[in-house]
Amino acid sequence: MQIIRDVQQLENATEALRRRGSLALVPTMGALHPGHLSLIAEGLKRADAVAATIFVNPLQFNDPGDLDRYPRTEDADLAALEQAGCALVWLPAPQDLYPEGFATTVSVAGVSDRWEGEHRPGHFAGVATVVAKLLIAFRPGVALFGEKDWQQLAVIRRMVADLGLGIDIVGVPTVRQEDGLALSSRNVHLSAQERANALALPQALTDAAQSIRAGADVPVTLAAAKAKLADAGFDPIDYLALVDAATLEPLDAARGDMRLIAAAVIGKTRLIDNMPV
Repeated sequence: MQIIRDVQQLENATEALRRRGSLALVPTMGALHPGHLSLIAEGLKRADAVAATIFVNPLQFNDPGDLDRYPRTEDADLAALEQAGCALVWLPAPQDLYPEGFATTVSVAGVSDRWEGEHRPGHFAGVATVVAKLLIAFRPGVALFGEKDWQQLAVIRRMVADLGLGIDIVGVPTVRQEDGLALSSRNVHLSAQERANALALPQALTDAAQSIRAGADVPVTLAAAKAKLADAGFDPIDYLALVDAATLEPLDAARGDMRLIAAAVIGKTRLIDNMPV
């Protein structure tokens, strides 16, 4: 596996990979877990080689403390990527992506306005900007992202379509622990009791999805799901909503391709999750 830190070396390395066959890209912020590695595995099914990036993107953190707390596990991440079959990993410095005088951001209207966009101002402009720069730098045929960050996936799909980048954006299903909790780099911050109570999040979404599929009233079902989270100690509950899977617009009745999405805080840790309906 090639480990590249010098931006000047990146172009030659990626060009060599593309000459040998198709290329998939998996952008990450590090602190890798099996969910990230499932993206590498899926990429190897779809392309001849997979490249990854590790970059904790300052543009997508509206809270500097959150940026400082984000776990950095570079040595373990590199070992995991190599074992997973990754051909190349780029670890850019902030100045490689945002040099002095950098003044351009990518903003995706509509799909980014609600939910995470409302609770984390500027977050999706940071995501869209860094992902656009990475896609341009690598020029892959396919890029893979986890479905756990469903709104992020929708924002990236909209951006790639609107800019005509011609890259296939693939969502890979959320990887969960045996008891159902979605894998997340933030789970390490949960105490033992918080970890046990956090199971209420996937359970509430699963129960709500089953109820909605069975024809239950949507507002009543969502209220019941929020009550389950509150009973488990989640506070605040930023949102729990039924939305159109592509546009993220809220739905008050079942129709079309739908997704249940949620974000809530337990202790000091903010968790997000979603379920298909």
